[in-house]
Amino acid sequence: MILLHKALKNGFLVWTMALLFPVFVHAEKSPPLYDEVVLKDGSRLIGTVISVRDRLVTFKTSFAGTLNLSMDHIVSVNNRNPAVMLLADQTVINSTSMIINQENLVLPDAAQTYPIEDLAVVNPEPWELGNGYRWTGSISFAWALQRGNTDSDELNFKLDPVWRSKRDRYTLNWSGEQDETNGVESADNWLLIGKYDYFLADPNFVGLVVNAKKDKFQDLEIRYLIGPYFGSQFYDKPVFSLSGEIGFSYVTEEYIAAEEKHYGASNWSLKAASNYLGGKSALYFDQTGIWSLKDTSDVILNTTFGLSFPLMWDLEASAEMLFEYDSGAVEGVDDLDQTYNIRLGYTW
Repeated sequence: MILLHKALKNGFLVWTMALLFPVFVHAEKSPPLYDEVVLKDGSRLIGTVISVRDRLVTFKTSFAGTLNLSMDHIVSVNNRNPAVMLLADQTVINSTSMIINQENLVLPDAAQTYPIEDLAVVNPEPWELGNGYRWTGSISFAWALQRGNTDSDELNFKLDPVWRSKRDRYTLNWSGEQDETNGVESADNWLLIGKYDYFLADPNFVGLVVNAKKDKFQDLEIRYLIGPYFGSQFYDKPVFSLSGEIGFSYVTEEYIAAEEKHYGASNWSLKAASNYLGGKSALYFDQTGIWSLKDTSDVILNTTFGLSFPLMWDLEASAEMLFEYDSGAVEGVDDLDQTYNIRLGYTW
């Protein structure tokens, strides 16, 4: 009797699973929801909205990969999948669907409409929602080897990691050069800069900079600098970004042969970049300066002009011109150094 009861029970379970199996299969095979972008030329693209920021829609398709589409060329974006929207006033909205056109953001499930100017980002990164830090940066090298009448070996390196959150930012810049000509060392220098920024009301911030520099062939054993500064992100768009900082610092310079110096100084930094050439290429300008308040004729400038362009697998190449000017250079050392580099690096 017990055996019969178990057989009936097991049989019931088997038949139940058999009846439910087609339901599971049907649910598993339910077609996914796709998003749609309508362009001004009448084209309709089917795929998935990855993000929207700075009036640029990142859209993934099965036939053309990932596309970056300007809102200037779009009639509407119909997102049928759940999305997270960050508004300009930092309000976060979760919605099961949305429609974006050139004038409005429409949330059908909530029956709400916002001016498109109120939309900052669709599907923001965790750090933009106040969760943790975003780590970006690059590491690059430039080599030059010459054999023949003159044997020379040159190596330049640069490391630029940045950790950014909603409230603050940590930046590290480390660069250097090691050269040798006919077996004799001809360059030995490096520069290390560490910075901390704390964001105030947008677009302003305050910070602290610490840097150290060595240049054997400028008689500079080591230069230390530490001081606070005030900065502002004057403009921040892909087509053009510009930021600046100005502050005061205490400087110590130790020389190999010359006398040691200590002085107060005004220091500044300017950064500009533009994707005007298109794609992921970038024109950039970077300048740092130190102006002695003890001897106002003593100015130190490091200025970089460059063009970077992507290769593959997050590899990047760049062409740079670096000008290093020191009006207070010791006797027998040129005031101006010029370096021209072709770099190969990795970005993340």
